[in-house]
Amino acid sequence: MTLLDRLLRRKAEDPAAAMQRAQDLAATGDYGAALAIWEPLARKGHPRAQNNIGACFAEGLGVARDLALAHRWIGLAAESRDAVAQRNLAALHFRGEGVAQDDAEAAWRYRLAAENGDAPSQDMLGYMMLEGVGLERDLVQARRWSERAAAAGIAGAMTRLGTIHNDALGTPRDPEKAVSWWRRAADRGEADAQAFLGAALLVGIGAPRDPVAALAWLIRAQNGGSLRAPAYLPTARGANDAAGIAEAERRAAEPLPGGAA
Repeated sequence: MTLLDRLLRRKAEDPAAAMQRAQDLAATGDYGAALAIWEPLARKGHPRAQNNIGACFAEGLGVARDLALAHRWIGLAAESRDAVAQRNLAALHFRGEGVAQDDAEAAWRYRLAAENGDAPSQDMLGYMMLEGVGLERDLVQARRWSERAAAAGIAGAMTRLGTIHNDALGTPRDPEKAVSWWRRAADRGEADAQAFLGAALLVGIGAPRDPVAALAWLIRAQNGGSLRAPAYLPTARGANDAAGIAEAERRAAEPLPGGAA
């Protein structure tokens, strides 16, 4: 293909096809080539291209990290109600990157993205409402937003729902529901959910007591980086004989149903 052919192809290329080609390049780590496609689209007002350029400046992908430019490009996309851009702009305010740190501003922008159907923003809004970060604490709305995020497959929201039901946060206490949510998140590789599930199985709250399964989940949780698992591990090991420990270690090394570690 000659240079002229390539230029004509790019000129005639549909924006959706160009965006997909850029995304494929970014997936291989070739952000420079992806940026070359996104830039003309962004300058023509394509919101997702604007967001992607801003994200590259925020992370230093294919360009030198520049938080001011990240804020500028992501802000342009957010003005067009691009849900991912609204989330990314909220994150900049939450972390204080390229703009003054402001939990209230972050919460407002996460709400915009959540209402626009963005599941990670629904998850974040559920957390902020549960903890009262940047807005008034609202346990009922925290549960509702977490449920929406969980329905979209966000494991962190499932873990939070387990805690909400276990600790009776804005809803009657229901240990069985808590274990059900923790199990769903644990199967997806969520380390803290694995720790909570292991602890529940260790004492038999919300599910029948099962020391072997408890130890297996706690081993997974610790291997996954959970800071909650070490508190329960000595008790879980003490609740098993040598054969039980060996079985738990074997289970902990098996692949999870969803393919997570």
